[in-house]
Amino acid sequence: MKVLVACEFSGTVRDAFIAKGHEAISCDLLPTESKGPHYQGNVFDIIGGGFDLMIAHPPCTFLSNSGVCWLHKDASRWDKMREGALFFKTLLEFDIPKICIENPIQHKYAREVIGQSYSQIVQPWMFGHTEKKATCLWLKGLPKLKETSNVKAEMEKLPKREQQKLHYLPPSKDRWKIRSTTFKGIALAMADQWGEDA
Repeated sequence: MKVLVACEFSGTVRDAFIAKGHEAISCDLLPTESKGPHYQGNVFDIIGGGFDLMIAHPPCTFLSNSGVCWLHKDASRWDKMREGALFFKTLLEFDIPKICIENPIQHKYAREVIGQSYSQIVQPWMFGHTEKKATCLWLKGLPKLKETSNVKAEMEKLPKREQQKLHYLPPSKDRWKIRSTTFKGIALAMADQWGEDA
């Protein structure tokens, strides 16, 4: 398959598909952190390149339910929220046969603009990581992702700070990058299951 991984700088999902023999490229405004096929620039420069599958990770800063309170504290965020939601909607509705859009749980204002609810919620502990971080997937032409290695029981024995490492990361210039990187177990499941679905 020809795979576009949009809004990805880590190369995690791209590399999982390449390892399975697919032609995959990542795209982001940032350079890639992992050597491999990458387009640094606007995704709409390359999105029409005949891709069979797109997995996209659009920015969630203004869409996430966890930050909804800031909309009511800072009026300037409303335009940014609408812009982000329209970007998300455009990706979701693009003419590519198979699409997965990944984002955290969204607030109602973003959902109203996007006009479509998520298809499923996945957790890292479903794919071998002893961590908790709800991630929503909007799917088009793809089956729901099946868990591969459920380690929830092991995770629940850990202290809360260990279960939610990403939530408790100390402030730093790279905190957002670490929090936005796809868990490797989820990336491998996508490549295994959706690569075979081709």
